[in-house]
Amino acid sequence: MSAPAASAPGVPLPPPVTGPLPRGCTFAESDWRILANFWYPVALSRDVTDQPVAAKLLDQRLVLWRTSDTLTCANDLCLHRGVPLSMGSLENGDLVCAYHGFRYDACGQCVKIPAHPSAAIPPKLRLTTHPVREAYGLVWTCLAAEPAGTFPELPEWDDPAYQQALPDPLDIACSAGRQLEGFMDVAHFAFLHANTFGDPNNPYVPNYPVERAPHGLHIEYRSTVGNYLRQDGTEAPPEEGVLRVFDCFLPFATRLKVHLPDGAHLVILDCASPVSARQTRLFAPLLRNYDTDQPLEPFIDYNVTIFNEDRAIVQAQYPEDLPIDLLEEVHIRADRTSIAYRQELGRLGLGEAYTT
Repeated sequence: MSAPAASAPGVPLPPPVTGPLPRGCTFAESDWRILANFWYPVALSRDVTDQPVAAKLLDQRLVLWRTSDTLTCANDLCLHRGVPLSMGSLENGDLVCAYHGFRYDACGQCVKIPAHPSAAIPPKLRLTTHPVREAYGLVWTCLAAEPAGTFPELPEWDDPAYQQALPDPLDIACSAGRQLEGFMDVAHFAFLHANTFGDPNNPYVPNYPVERAPHGLHIEYRSTVGNYLRQDGTEAPPEEGVLRVFDCFLPFATRLKVHLPDGAHLVILDCASPVSARQTRLFAPLLRNYDTDQPLEPFIDYNVTIFNEDRAIVQAQYPEDLPIDLLEEVHIRADRTSIAYRQELGRLGLGEAYTT
């Protein structure tokens, strides 16, 4: 079964990123050079404070550090003797290597060699830095000098009507594509989430549209399967069903807005950050405009329980790689979203033996 035709233009195709691959790269080279073009979250903003923080993206080891007015992301490697700079410290705004005390400023330039304080500093003692930005309580970076695609949009984050929640990242032993496809899958609610919001007696998936959009995909799905408010004692969904609106920002982020009764909205930005080909770190900012006078912990715990229900399945899937070739797996009508998603990844240029 093929996905419905979409007249809207898709994501512009980025040029392959040049330069050396990360050491021990687990991706096919052609796939890595495409994926490196996009923005991904790599840390919570609240975790990047007065000490360097290690991160990893697409097999590239990174270090993040913050000064009074600058946030920097660079390759986690002192250029002197190859020690991770995340083992070091911050002193007066400089990142100091733990091995020989080499100091790097917020631009990644070495500014001091303690063993030879008066010697000229070689120009090549400059770290490889990457674009960085903060949004939705997350630190984002891109391994290309000029990021491609549409930065994931979450307008509700700045809306005072919504309460913000930011769970700790969830590490998942699976490919980023498998995780994101599972998040957008609408046929598993009744089974995998029977202990949270799904109803095992109501597995039916009505027909729904999937549209190509400049950022990736737009999906609107309405059904009577499940009600996210069950945690508050509302067992049954409304008679007219619950509308779930998905906007997929290629390659690995999707905003879900769930339209609950009486104007209540739950919003989730699911960001599957590819640590390596088969290791994903899930960042998932949450928002709600209901029960905003209630504590956040039960709300966060409930959604983390749902994420963990998904994690148990996607970690067990095989092939571990997300098949781009639609002939590799069997599809049904309810799979319209995943069919379209795989087609869009293929259109970006990712190979059929896709290794994320």
